[in-house]
Amino acid sequence: MNISWKGVMPATLTQFNADLSIDHGLMAEHGRWLVENGCTAIVPHGSLGEGATLTFTEKATLQKTYVEALPNTPIIPGIAAVSTSEAVDLAKAAADNGCSGLMVLPPYLYSTDWREMKAHMKAVISATSLPCIVYNNPVAYRTDFTPAQIAELAAELPNVASVKESSTDIRRVAGIREACGDRVAIGVGVDDCALESFAMGATFWITGVGGAFPRHNVKLFELGSTGRVQEAMPIYLWMLEMLRMDTVPKFVQLLKLQQQMATGGRLGNTRVRPPRLELEGEELATATAIIKKALASAPEL
Repeated sequence: MNISWKGVMPATLTQFNADLSIDHGLMAEHGRWLVENGCTAIVPHGSLGEGATLTFTEKATLQKTYVEALPNTPIIPGIAAVSTSEAVDLAKAAADNGCSGLMVLPPYLYSTDWREMKAHMKAVISATSLPCIVYNNPVAYRTDFTPAQIAELAAELPNVASVKESSTDIRRVAGIREACGDRVAIGVGVDDCALESFAMGATFWITGVGGAFPRHNVKLFELGSTGRVQEAMPIYLWMLEMLRMDTVPKFVQLLKLQQQMATGGRLGNTRVRPPRLELEGEELATATAIIKKALASAPEL
């Protein structure tokens, strides 16, 4: 299945049953709801999806769940592991399971020089013929793929199709366009840099908050990516407090709370796998108040 590299592509939370096994029925139902509300692809078991706490088998099974539930929607799983060999195996499994593309991350835990990071990325990207997103998130992974390095990967690997830019440096979008031209599509991966990135030419949004508010995210993307920034500002300003929840250490807990509250509990719960724990006390009260306020003042679309 071809990927257009346009639109809102939510990075999905992994929903758990009471015993902390994956709730595949809920994942499928939520995925269908996202597509019905205008999302163009699904990105499972990345950082937001608690990929570091899922086993290889769980990730592969979740891929199958999405592919079966959404046969006309690109499924683009996050590919990350401690070792290069495991990441390569996960990439191959995704291809075997019918996924349409891969979002390739640097390795967990180990971050070093370009020679080693390039070798890792090349091994994973070249393991299949699927189109790949190069995920640049130096804040979380301590590896910063510069525009020149992204251009180098794209020159050597034909299936480097796009970049998920999450450095939080808004200058990077222009820098990637300068280095790569039209060779790669650019997506934004930091929710509270979204509108600025659209204005600079980002053509897709791998969003966290979109799992709870897909219609508003889609509208924000449509306005921002067609130059109607001032029309987009009321939605953006309304969402900013929630978008900022995507950029802090407890982003998983916070976004699960958003999804639970925004869908009335129908399409989300707040269960997380340790070492994460559910919010409580003042943290929970503060986040709940922000989300309640947002729900009560949501702009009409």
